[in-house]
Amino acid sequence: MKLGTALLAGLLFGLGLSLSGMTSPAVVLGFLDIAGAWNPRLLFVMAGAVITTAIGYRWVWRGGRPWFDDAFHVPDATRFDQRLVLGALLFGIGWGIAGYCPGPALASLSGGYASVLVLVGCMALGWWLGAQVPAPKNG
Repeated sequence: MKLGTALLAGLLFGLGLSLSGMTSPAVVLGFLDIAGAWNPRLLFVMAGAVITTAIGYRWVWRGGRPWFDDAFHVPDATRFDQRLVLGALLFGIGWGIAGYCPGPALASLSGGYASVLVLVGCMALGWWLGAQVPAPKNG
């Protein structure tokens, strides 16, 4: 049931990205071009996501536990450190160069474009490389 729910959530997320035009790098790059032809579409999509998430989390947390698991699995990392800043910078640079963040890139795989395949391959390599760097101990 957990896998089916994850599949459904992923399909809904991908469909939402496609319908909102967020799988188009031109839309994302237009949002990042604040000194030129700025396109606010991404701002509205993000605002809708934040509102939906805020309502959804309040509703889910009231249930006491997830529907298909014994407990919520919440990250316990609270440090604002060099690893976090470096990761955010690399993510932002990659997003600005490619016009894709991971969700839209994965949703765009269905288009079969070689550039998206290369991007997703590089993302996977980046995730693997990041996992090789030991995380600092909380304390």
